[in-house]
Amino acid sequence: MGLDIGALDRAPDAIPKPGSKRNAGNQSKRAAGRVGGTELYTLYNADAFAWLEAREPQSIHAIVTDPPYGLKEFSESEKAKLRNGNGGVWRIPPAFDGFRRNPVPRFTVLDAADRAALRDFFARFGRLAFRALVPGGHVIIATNPLLSHMVYLPMMEAGFEKRGEIIRLVQTLRGGDRPKNAHDEFPDVTVMPRSGWEPWGLFRKPCQGRVQDNLRKWGTGGLRRLSEHEPFSDVIRSAPTRSEERRIAPHPSLKPQAFMREIVWAALPLGEGVILDPFMGGGSTIAAARALGYRSIGIETDAAYFSTAEMAVSALAQLKVERASLALNRVGGKGVATKGTKAVARSKSSRVR
Repeated sequence: MGLDIGALDRAPDAIPKPGSKRNAGNQSKRAAGRVGGTELYTLYNADAFAWLEAREPQSIHAIVTDPPYGLKEFSESEKAKLRNGNGGVWRIPPAFDGFRRNPVPRFTVLDAADRAALRDFFARFGRLAFRALVPGGHVIIATNPLLSHMVYLPMMEAGFEKRGEIIRLVQTLRGGDRPKNAHDEFPDVTVMPRSGWEPWGLFRKPCQGRVQDNLRKWGTGGLRRLSEHEPFSDVIRSAPTRSEERRIAPHPSLKPQAFMREIVWAALPLGEGVILDPFMGGGSTIAAARALGYRSIGIETDAAYFSTAEMAVSALAQLKVERASLALNRVGGKGVATKGTKAVARSKSSRVR
């Protein structure tokens, strides 16, 4: 018994009739990406929570996302400071060896009210994600060592099972600084360790019965192996996002395609279903799904970033990347033919809604 793709087609359209209650979260700009005549991904310029509230329950098979933390760094005032180069909660690092470095948010500046808002944000997200996912569906969510506990607890309270963490090993320039304005006085002191890893929380909506039963009914419950002989690993060696990718999608939190394709690949154990990124940003999750031949939906509330993703997804998806596992270069999703890393969906794939 295979995955019930028809269940997705029985769901209401993503843009209901004007005036209906379900229209509240979807009065937004919509863009679709087609491959070989098949709609493989759909993008919405909308509020993620409103969209999720309007979404048909049990119609998403996995969520892969890098959310805003406490909303503060992506508030209108902070985004304006970032775009003007004025910093704010965003730290604009000095040039290093003649190269301009990318801005990073300073999570150490969050106060008690910011942290309370952060917990409320993920509590609401957890409830809505739990409702939208099919049984056995996974959430793979980016976080950081300072705030991960404030993400994980609300997710578990919403009903998710914590299935571990995926560790992205990446050397960055975050941390490792001497005391501010006292470098010469304390030359042998580092305030915080230099960051060499990034945690991604791994959660699962409980299965209906055994994993094998859930796989037969919903196509979810496990993670897709990299190959017949290699299971998906919770430690992935990565590199900072390449300048080529940043030129295509200039978003401050853009993740590299080599890493994103690995975790997106794992999110659909049978290679079937729909992946959602409710905080799409520059479109790296959707591009990874597109490259693998997976169907996906991306939501972004910021109009400028939505336009970036709209233009960038196809270009990012066509990039060739060096992978830890050659298996992902050789094969695509079920129902997908590949040539290199570019996937072409066969006509039997269902329309994304």
